[in-house]
Parts: sequence; C-alpha cells; structure tokens
Amino acid sequence: MNEIDGDGAQVTTGGAAEAAEAIPELVIISGMSGAGRSQAAKCLEDLGWFVVDNLPPALIPTMVDLGARSQGNVARIAVVVDVRGRRFFDNLRESLADLDAKGVRRRVLFLEASDDTLVRRFESSRRPHPLQGDGRIVDGIAKERELLGELRGDADLVIDTSSLNVHELRAKMDAQFAGDEEPELRATVMSFGFKYGLPVDADLVADCRFLPNPHWVPELRPFTGLNDEVATYVFNQPGAKDFLDRYAELLHIIAAGYRREGKRYVTIAVGCTGGKHRSVAMSERLAARLSADGVETVVVHRDMGRE
Repeated sequence: MNEIDGDGAQVTTGGAAEAAEAIPELVIISGMSGAGRSQAAKCLEDLGWFVVDNLPPALIPTMVDLGARSQGNVARIAVVVDVRGRRFFDNLRESLADLDAKGVRRRVLFLEASDDTLVRRFESSRRPHPLQGDGRIVDGIAKERELLGELRGDADLVIDTSSLNVHELRAKMDAQFAGDEEPELRATVMSFGFKYGLPVDADLVADCRFLPNPHWVPELRPFTGLNDEVATYVFNQPGAKDFLDRYAELLHIIAAGYRREGKRYVTIAVGCTGGKHRSVAMSERLAARLSADGVETVVVHRDMGRE
C-alpha cells in the first residue's frame, strides 16, 4: 500500500509475505551440451513456465525483476545458461548472491550424460561441440565437464539423461516442477469433410458418415451442425448418442495415457462427407465432454463454410 512520509514523498509499504508473492520462482537450467537442456526447457514451457534460452548469467536478476513487475502474469521463470560466455562463473555467482539477497526462490537444474552418450548425440546431429575448437568432440566434452564441475556440485537437482528418452525426461521434469497439478492436456477438436481430404495434423480420426446426412433433408440443408434443429436431427439417429458416449469414454482413457507419456497436445478430427452437418454437431458435443473431463479444448470447423 502507498503512504506519504514526513517529507511528502510517496513510499510503498506492505508485508513481507505480500512482497514475496510478487517475486517469481526461478529455475536455472545448465549442464553438459547435448545432455538435454533444450528439451528440459521445452518441458517447463509446456508446464506454464516463462522460459528464456541462452541468457547471460549477469542478466538473470534483471529478468526476475521484470517478472516481479508483471502483476503475477510471470510467476515462474526458467533460464537456460551455458559456459560459452566469458566470466561465466563470476557472473553466475554474483547473480545467485543477488537473488538470494532478494529472497528469490531459485533452483539449479543440472543435466548431464556419459561421454559415450554425448559423443553419439553430437555425431548423430553432425554438430561440433561448442568447446572443442580445433580438437575432437571428446576434447570439448572434457573441457566442459571440468568447467562445470563446481556448478554440478552446487546444483539442487542433477538428472542424468544417458539412458532417458524424451518421454522419460519429461516425466522426471513433470515430477519435479509440475507441482500438485496434473500436467495439462490441450485438445483441438476439428470437424472436416472427407471429400476435402484428411487433416494432415490429426492424431485421431472419427468417421460420422454412418449417420444419415441432413444434407438430404431440404429444410436442414441450408444450415450447419451449429443449428439446434440440425443437431437434434443428428443425435436422434440410431447410434449417434451411443457413438458419442463410447468415443468420449475412449478419449478419457487416451487422455490419461497421453498425460503419462508427456504428450501435451492432441488434434481429434471428426469427419463427415462435406464437413458441414454431422461432423460439426458431433465435434461440438465431443468438445463439451472433453472440457468437462478437464481437458482444455478448442473447436475448429475446417470445412463448414465451403460449398
């Protein structure tokens, strides 16, 4: 709250807890090149963290200050740092001391992997190690491991990715940083017409052409599946409600599996002949079921406006 001091100047007062709530939580991601820093950052981004890649350590306190001014819009920040910048450790130590003085809740995540694993990854990507110079990949790895030894010892969390695939790494990140909330799944339910082709980005495809087509009912033909009369016609057909119920049950099982496997986005395509009546009505009802099941859902009617 704002008050006026004896000299007439405006000052800001407030409890320590109130001030602490405005300071974002911070995770510093570092570790060996090729050990999965970028993948770990993507995991945090999917969990709702504000992620900054390759930030010079000296700028970390500035980033936290900017987050504190966001009125709660940036509550969790993750920064990815590496040793390519000069004075890396001096800057990092100064930044960490500054953050501690401000009462910032911060953790250091260190990603590592065995030399054999790192060599294999660099060879498969056909990229040089950032520290190898004119030497071999193993020379760069050795130099980086020596430089990062102290940081690894001070890290709050060390994850060895030598035997992890991307899904297993994501599961570890979820366990450490998702909090009490279950990892979020976002779904796009897309109606389409088979005569215009399958959506190329569909993960799952459902076919509503087993239902009678409202196109052949003259009074319904001009409308779409968003119309109440069309939707009523569709769901009064034998099998329509059963299909919705069974498919929603199936998606409940699939959604739980996607969450376990770290999949955050799914596109469910629902098709009929022209993408105007049956698929539109079914997509709307299906999206409502998914939303009720805790899945963040958007609906897209790809072909509804086509003739």
